[in-house]
Amino acid sequence: MTTHSNTQTPTSPARQNPQERMSTDQTLTPEPSAPLSVQSLPDLLQQVRQCQLCAAHLPCPPRPIIQISASARLLIIGQAPGSKVQVSGIPWDDASGKRLREWLQLTPEQFYNEEEIAIVPMGLCYPGKGKSGDLPPRAECAPRWHADLLARMPELQLILLIGQYAQNYYLPKAFLRQYKTLTERVKHCQDVPEPFFVLPHPSPRNRHWLSKNPWFEAQTIPTLRRQLDTLLF
Repeated sequence: MTTHSNTQTPTSPARQNPQERMSTDQTLTPEPSAPLSVQSLPDLLQQVRQCQLCAAHLPCPPRPIIQISASARLLIIGQAPGSKVQVSGIPWDDASGKRLREWLQLTPEQFYNEEEIAIVPMGLCYPGKGKSGDLPPRAECAPRWHADLLARMPELQLILLIGQYAQNYYLPKAFLRQYKTLTERVKHCQDVPEPFFVLPHPSPRNRHWLSKNPWFEAQTIPTLRRQLDTLLF
C-alpha cells in the first residue's frame, strides 16, 4: 500500500477518539462490569488473558485471543475465534482470515502488525460448535473488556465491524432501524457513521451470499481498500 498524508484537521471526525464519535442513540451497550481503570495496556492485557468470566460455558479452557497496541489505527471487530484459532492462538488464522486479508489486500505480515492493526472480537474465546457452525460469541466479553481496550487505542481512525454481532452492538439504533439486515447495511456502507465500516463475515459458509451479491466485491471492497490505502503503511 502506498502512504498518503492525512489532510484532515485535528478537529475533524476521523481524528477524534472513536468512542467520542459514537452516537448516543446507539444499540444498548452495557457498561463494563468494573470501572475504567488507570492501569497500563500491558497490565490490562494480562488481566484479559487471565479472564475466567465464562469458563464454565466454554468447551475448552479460556484462551482470549486479541491483538492490540496503543498505536493501532485500524481495529477489526469480528465474532469469536474458531476452533483452529483456539489451537494456534493467532487471530483469523483460518480460511475466514485468508479471505479477509484478500478483501483488505493485506499480506499476513501487514495484517499481523499490531502497531497498525488491532483485533478484538466480540467474544474473545472459542465458544464451541452449534448445530450449524460455531456458537455465537459469549455475551460477557464485550461489555466487560471492550470499553477498557478501546480507551487505550487513542490513534484509532477506522473500525471494521464484521458480521451482525459486532454491528448490532456498536451501530446506532437509528441506523439499525433504517437498515435492518446485514445486506442492507453493507450495501449502504457510505451511510455507516464514522469511524465504522461494515462487512459480512468472510466465512466459507457465506459463499452463497457472495455469489448472490456481486456488487459487494465490485463496489464495497474497492471502497474499503481506498480507505485503508490512506490509513496504513
